[in-house]
Amino acid sequence: MANFKLRINGKEHQVDVDDDTPLLWVLRDHLGLVGTKYSCGIAQCGACMVHLNDEAVYSCTLPVSSVGSDKITTIEGLSEEGDHPVQKAWADIDVAQCGYCQSGQIMTASAFLKKNPNPSLEEIDNVMNRNLCRCGTYHKIREAVAMAAKLK
Repeated sequence: MANFKLRINGKEHQVDVDDDTPLLWVLRDHLGLVGTKYSCGIAQCGACMVHLNDEAVYSCTLPVSSVGSDKITTIEGLSEEGDHPVQKAWADIDVAQCGYCQSGQIMTASAFLKKNPNPSLEEIDNVMNRNLCRCGTYHKIREAVAMAAKLK
């Protein structure tokens, strides 16, 4: 076990976990930040996406020992009032069906739009293909990301 100091959602947290503990389990099991979801565990579905220094990363395979002093943002820290443009567009378009993948989808979309504020539909499709939706709401996801780009 080792002690790690993490910067998550603008606050410092200390956790005592094994070096190879995935960030996802630190967030969920040790810090109670359960908005980030577990699904595949092999960095294939995107339900576990968080931001590491504003880049979308799979937290299910990222060992906590590799985080260092990097800034982590979870869905809980994306916006205090749930009013980030991507979150607003998600609600306006009514994207969610079961909702399980939505935090990962939103985290991927928000990191993408920060780097590319005026994407084409093809660019949206290319980046969002990192995230799976078992309900198949891909057309609504694309529409919401495009709308969020206009809201910024």
